[in-house]
Amino acid sequence: MSRRSLLRFASVALAAALVTPFGFAQQIIKLSTTTSTESSGLLPYILPDFEAKTNSKVHVISVGTGKALELAKNGDVDVTLVHARTLEDKFVADGHGVDRRDVMYNDFIIVGPNSDPAGIKGNTDVLAAMKKIVDSKAKFISRGDNSGTDVMEKKYWKEVGSQPQGSAYVSAGLGMGEVLTMAAELQAYTLSDRATYGAYRAKTGLTIAVQGDKRMFNPYGVIAVNPAKHPGVNYKGAKQFIDYLTSPEGQKKIASYKIEGEQLFFPSAK
Repeated sequence: MSRRSLLRFASVALAAALVTPFGFAQQIIKLSTTTSTESSGLLPYILPDFEAKTNSKVHVISVGTGKALELAKNGDVDVTLVHARTLEDKFVADGHGVDRRDVMYNDFIIVGPNSDPAGIKGNTDVLAAMKKIVDSKAKFISRGDNSGTDVMEKKYWKEVGSQPQGSAYVSAGLGMGEVLTMAAELQAYTLSDRATYGAYRAKTGLTIAVQGDKRMFNPYGVIAVNPAKHPGVNYKGAKQFIDYLTSPEGQKKIASYKIEGEQLFFPSAK
């Protein structure tokens, strides 16, 4: 084969590699999201449908909410899906994000060992339960990563007026799944979103100690990175992702995701 033929062959091969069977280049959408969203198994459940419908590939970066918003602020991703409304509103107000939409909600719960050393099982007052954890000197594992869960936990301790001290309090700096695993190993309590706990319940053996307080409501929002600040982002793809999540089809898909028959996320798009 001549040099010219080789070059032509290589060009055709490269072109073929860059297109899908439909003949169009597949777009990449970079998504930053929380470890709770990823660890729950929700994204692997809903993304294939979205990707097939939009000829897209979503690259997921799973971190705490604070880091997820930081990646979006820097233009390192196209869209972010998080759960810390105060931080989300500031992100948009500062001009870093656009098109914020409510997507879904679940709730926070306090989980711990069956032995329940703080005697809080069945409590529906999160602040009273956390005060009992402090007074009993029971061990508590904190996310410690500026995630939405971590922000909420710190808010609770502030309202309680105290928190566990010394070896009774472990700031892990890890994702929700890893913290649940650590809590099981150390026979400790932790604050978790219900979805990730549901995915890890069988692995950890932890039980729900506190639930049902309206202060434990946990809403999720999706935000596109502002293309005016970062012209290189894939705003079109981000908008497609937002539109899908908040569409009747996307909301139905979110509602249908269950583990052991239990619905873990509840649609909230308006």
